[in-house]
Amino acid sequence: MVRCSPIFPCCLGSLLTVQVTYLGKVPTTGMQFLSGCTEKPVIELWKKHTLAREDVFPANALLEIRPFQVWLHHLDHKGEATVHMDTFQVARIAYCTADHNVSPNIFAWVYREINDDLSYQMDCHAVECESKLEAKKLAHAMMEAFKKTFHSMKSDGRIHRNSSSEEVSQELESDDG
Repeated sequence: MVRCSPIFPCCLGSLLTVQVTYLGKVPTTGMQFLSGCTEKPVIELWKKHTLAREDVFPANALLEIRPFQVWLHHLDHKGEATVHMDTFQVARIAYCTADHNVSPNIFAWVYREINDDLSYQMDCHAVECESKLEAKKLAHAMMEAFKKTFHSMKSDGRIHRNSSSEEVSQELESDDG
């Protein structure tokens, strides 16, 4: 159950908000973000998670997918909101998936983090959802956020027409049901 409060305006402008267990992040290498690219980092995060957990590991965060940002609200041990929140710009998410062999309940994304010296690193973040359906819903909400971000950037002139952006546009506009 998602709780909204003044700290959590989770119902305003959100595409989807889900209570999750944040598994963490690990650096990932390579520039090819294709099916299976998050499997190795997710296995690493899953192993750390399963070693640290007891019988039941309660949700420790709310993942909120918004049109141009993803918010990860951290919860305290009572499941209440803390002021700590991680923000991810949708335009810097290179890949996301809810299709993992280690657990069907995991949703993961690869994020381009920009360092202080303007270099960047790619990190794979992962969360465990209550069900496979919730993980899939997050993937679909992220697809909608990608669409909104892409169309906004295209209309603002930040993306120019060429064959690669046309292909991306066509992929984003296709509906997988």
